This record gives sequence, structure tokens and C-alpha cells, in this order.
Amino acid sequence: MWLANLLRLGVLPEGYIYPKQERPIRDLLRKRLQLVRQRTSHILSIQNIVSRTLGLRMRGNDVKRLDEHWVRDLFKEEHLFLAVNTSVGIMRYLGERIKEIEKVVKQRVELRKEFEGLLTLPGVGDILGLTIMLEVGDIGRFAEVGNYSSYCRCVRSTRISAGKTTGEGNRKNGNKYLSWAYVEAANFVIRHYPVVQRYYQRKAAKTNGIVAIKAISHKLARASYYIMRDQVVYDANKLFH
Repeated sequence: MWLANLLRLGVLPEGYIYPKQERPIRDLLRKRLQLVRQRTSHILSIQNIVSRTLGLRMRGNDVKRLDEHWVRDLFKEEHLFLAVNTSVGIMRYLGERIKEIEKVVKQRVELRKEFEGLLTLPGVGDILGLTIMLEVGDIGRFAEVGNYSSYCRCVRSTRISAGKTTGEGNRKNGNKYLSWAYVEAANFVIRHYPVVQRYYQRKAAKTNGIVAIKAISHKLARASYYIMRDQVVYDANKLFH
């Protein structure tokens, strides 16, 4: 009766129970994220070795195209060859598993109608759209856009009183997978959208690159909230102009 009374008064916080039937496919996409991060670590390792030993700068896409013959041409020293070739082999294996997971996910689940507008958001394709949909579940559980941004770890947890910092909340609250999804989208739009590039450069000049990317991911998270809640398409004039 006490709990029922609190619920009647509207002062009892309600938790969200994720639908049991959707948990396996959501967890499969989370496994994909883990593999993507592992592949990225090997790409960065190869780039560092190339930079240190050859004085060259190799793009990520060029690293992904490496095979044993190319590695042999680049590295004559046997130990360096073995180190790089091992990373190349693991990277290619992870790439195959990632594609396998993506294929299965696309066969098993489709974007629901209320989430279709996500595909109009810059940087969000099929996989990121499905990731956002499966992690959000029900957009109606977020009363305001600020609640959603906080859940996506796009806002700071600092507590301020009278202009002074009085403490910090738990930075690990929220959904780390949604945080990753919007950072991925932010990195994509920086490379392909000039208006976002200009915004990124202005922000990075005042702070640094990491803060600038998080600022863009925050904007994308806020835009996606309204897209999902109101079932509208992305409007560029309301985001970076």
C-alpha cells in the first residue's frame, strides 16, 4: 500500500524492463561492438609500427587492405614482419566475424516505424540505427531530451552550486553502447559533412578534439531524440546552423 501510494503521488521512480525476446539480438550487436574495438586496436598498432619504423603515415582503410605479401614488402626484418602480420591476420578474422554478425542481425530484425527516421540522421546507417533502436527500447521512457542525453552519457555529471563545483555524479551511469554509437556517428559526419567540419574546428580550437567530438555526438543524440519521439526526419537547419 505504501508503494502504491507513492506511485499515485508520482514520486516513485519507475525502472524499465527491457523486453526479454529482444535481449539476444541486442546482445549480439553488443558483441559486434566488442569486436570492432578489438579490430581498431590492431589497426592502431599497425599504424604505430609503420610510423615508428618506416616514417610513413598509413590510413585506416589502407591498413584494412593489407595482406601477407604487402606486409612482407614493407618489413624485411623478420620480427617486425611477424608482429605486423599477426595483427593483420587477427584484424581480417575479426572483420569476417563482424560481417557475419551484421548479416544475421539484418536478417532477424528491422527498424520499427518509430525509428525509421534515424536513417536520415547523418552518420547513422543500418547497423547504428538498429543499435540505437535496440538499446533505447521505448523512447517514451525519457520525459525530456535532457534525460535521453544523460542516458547516452553525452552530458557532464558535475554538480555546480553558485558557480562552484560541489561534486560529480557517477560517470558510468547511462548506456555506454549508445554513447559509442553517437561518437561513431560524430566521427563519420566530421569526415563527410563540411558544415560539421567547420563546427568541429571551431570547437576544437577552443577546447580539444575529444571535447569537440563529444559535443557533436551530443547534438546528434538530441536530434535523434526528437526524430524518435515525434517521428520526423532530420532537419540540418536545426542542428549545426
